[in-house]
Amino acid sequence: MIESSSQLTHPVTLQSPWRWLALGWADLRRNPVPGLVHGLLLTAFGWLLLWAARDQFWLLAGAFSGFLIVAPILATGLYQISRQRQAGLGEVVQLWRSGDGRLVKFGLLLGLAGTGWVLTSAGLITWGSPVPIHKPLDFLRHVVLVREIGLFEVWLLLGALLAAPVFASTVVALPMLVDTRATVMESVTESWRAVASHPGPMVLWAVVIGMLVGLGMATALLGLIVLIPLLAHASWHAYRDLTAHRVAN
Repeated sequence: MIESSSQLTHPVTLQSPWRWLALGWADLRRNPVPGLVHGLLLTAFGWLLLWAARDQFWLLAGAFSGFLIVAPILATGLYQISRQRQAGLGEVVQLWRSGDGRLVKFGLLLGLAGTGWVLTSAGLITWGSPVPIHKPLDFLRHVVLVREIGLFEVWLLLGALLAAPVFASTVVALPMLVDTRATVMESVTESWRAVASHPGPMVLWAVVIGMLVGLGMATALLGLIVLIPLLAHASWHAYRDLTAHRVAN
């Protein structure tokens, strides 16, 4: 049985994602500084990526895919805030200074997953596009805004299919690595078990996360300043509910 911190948990239903968001918002309001610092730093890094790769589509796609996949690792310090309600930036810094090799290993695995997506995406677009895609504007004109239904829809479907196992591997695993001494393999296995046991709520939770991240990106990344910590705190509460039956309180 996995040892963990003790907090009140609830059965997981289709209403649970909204409860997790409400609890995450309460955590952010109660202790806003660590979360907003995380959100501001990650948003600033996103702006840097946009500026550096603004005219090179595949470099921009690769950089942003890696950013979105690894960002949850960089926000794991916020789990400590939800776990210890009086924790602050000091506890977050302490977590990162611990040099937890499990988080490093998991981050590298996620980075590889992001690289795999970019290579697969590049292959699909290169094969399916009637003209070479070099710049973001090329992608917008010749893939997104074409009248024919086909390449863009296939690209979105492929992205969803590749994102699904990443979501299933991380939704419980990341907070579990912070909360327990479980290995990477144990935490990933538990994450897949939780998703398989609650398919409906997990699909809804994935859609909610995707929509909120998309909203944040649509606001020139400004919305991510708040949405990154909100989702991090909410993910902690999702983890607590999803593993309640296996956690010794």
